[in-house]
Amino acid sequence: MILLGILSGIADSVFPLFNRYAIEHFAGRKTLDTLLPFSIAWILVLLIQTTGNYICMCLSGRVEMSVDRDLRNAAFSHLQTLSFSYFNQNSVGYIHSRVMGDTGKLGMLASWRLMDIVWDGSYLILILIVMFFVNVRLALLNLLLVPAALAISFYFQRRLIAVNRRVRESNARIVGSFNEGITGARTIKALVIEDKMGHRFSEQSEEYRRHAVRASHFSALFSSSVTLASSAALSLMLLQGGRLTQERIVMIGTMTVFMSYALGMLEPIRNLIRTISAVIEVRANAERLIELLETESEVSDPPEIIEKYGDSFHPKKENWEGIEGDIEFRDVSFRYPDGEEYVLLNFNLKVPKASNVAIVGETGAGKTTLVNLVCRFFEPTSGQILIDGKDVKERSQLWLHSHIGYVLQSPHLFSGTVRDNLRYGRPDASDREILEALRLAEAEYILDRIEGGLDGEIGEGGGSLSMGERQLLSFARAILSDPAILILDEATSSIDTITEQKIQKAIRTVIKGRTSFVIAHRLSTIVQADTILAVKDGKIVEQGTHEELLKKNGYYHDLYTAQSFNSQF
Repeated sequence: MILLGILSGIADSVFPLFNRYAIEHFAGRKTLDTLLPFSIAWILVLLIQTTGNYICMCLSGRVEMSVDRDLRNAAFSHLQTLSFSYFNQNSVGYIHSRVMGDTGKLGMLASWRLMDIVWDGSYLILILIVMFFVNVRLALLNLLLVPAALAISFYFQRRLIAVNRRVRESNARIVGSFNEGITGARTIKALVIEDKMGHRFSEQSEEYRRHAVRASHFSALFSSSVTLASSAALSLMLLQGGRLTQERIVMIGTMTVFMSYALGMLEPIRNLIRTISAVIEVRANAERLIELLETESEVSDPPEIIEKYGDSFHPKKENWEGIEGDIEFRDVSFRYPDGEEYVLLNFNLKVPKASNVAIVGETGAGKTTLVNLVCRFFEPTSGQILIDGKDVKERSQLWLHSHIGYVLQSPHLFSGTVRDNLRYGRPDASDREILEALRLAEAEYILDRIEGGLDGEIGEGGGSLSMGERQLLSFARAILSDPAILILDEATSSIDTITEQKIQKAIRTVIKGRTSFVIAHRLSTIVQADTILAVKDGKIVEQGTHEELLKKNGYYHDLYTAQSFNSQF
């Protein structure tokens, strides 16, 4: 691409020399004796220029799309390795603008902007060499174009950087609002806040328009100033060149070459300055993307662990050990990366394999913290979490996650068929095993409701299903993976009472022989748990069996009594 760009620049710089030869030889001497070789040479240069431009543009488009693809793949893959805390601290719109917007700008920089620099730069260098070879005085006059354009460029570049940065920031806010408007469409309609959301989006769009218009004004002023300075320098050259032509110091053909070069220099200089400005603008995009790519996960495996167990994209399953399910919290203290208070402080708990641990508490009390630590979504601030007597940090995250089944309170399903979604839990599962998992999850009836059965499309995010149906499929997916550790995060919160009774029976069947953690909203569902942890204000205030905690007449007793009383009405 670069070589062809240089070749095109050479071809473009040669054409004025053909004009000079035609004027001085054919017109000046009034002869056509070399017309045939002249025509052949001119056609050859034209073919070189045309073919070179065509291939170069094809390659530039290919480079742009390839760089864009590679950067997006790199950014998306890196996002998969980051811990939960990154997504807690950054909005979807903010991340989306980096992956989709910034990569496109860098792809264009590596292709079209680079070619502008190559072609314009090679063209300017070549015509300067030719001009100095033909006439030094006129060449020096032509050089007056360069410092004038550079002076204006340095003046405007700082202002352009600042205003374009504000444009990108405004665009990121618009993307975030747009994402909220789409993903939260049901909530917006339910709350009847269409006007409020529309007004907020309009304000952000107006802010973007205002900054973008200001940027275009600066750009227009920049380009016009360069044109004015270049035209002034060109006028000076014409004045001096005309006098030299009158005095027969310079031939008309030579003057024509300088006129062509002087006029031809304006556009490349403008393009170069515009490209330099674009490079300066893209610097902010590059900084944002590099910041993402260099963000380190707060939960990561050391090199020796990756060497043995592999990573998320290159697992070495042949080195993975089995798992029994013994879990121990040993003097564990924890606080969130963006928090100041400890959620756990010197916490100790032993969970023998095949035990059932229930975690209860009010909404927002911090019930999910414990299971997040078990899953290693976060690292303990201090202390150890051991599985089968070994610190989880001594094995890979992928190994651990492959042995955990997790049913979320708000389950996420992927676009595709029922079969595809369940096989995310186990890619090699047969249809018979999938149907058995659906039966255990009391979700077989969904196949009758969806056209196509297992091959039925469920829509983006499972949009064609109810929340309860999505939760049932998520539960079936966890069952299918046959995990040693099962985590149910209020997995029955979106299911009606009759279905809940059925699924509770299935849960009791499924958790047999597995270590399980159940975050429960309805306390009646966890009275048989081996251990109940009562969480309040982000801390575990009580632990024991159902009978032991009731005898204490403490926090759990109050929760259970209040819920039992409310259920009667």
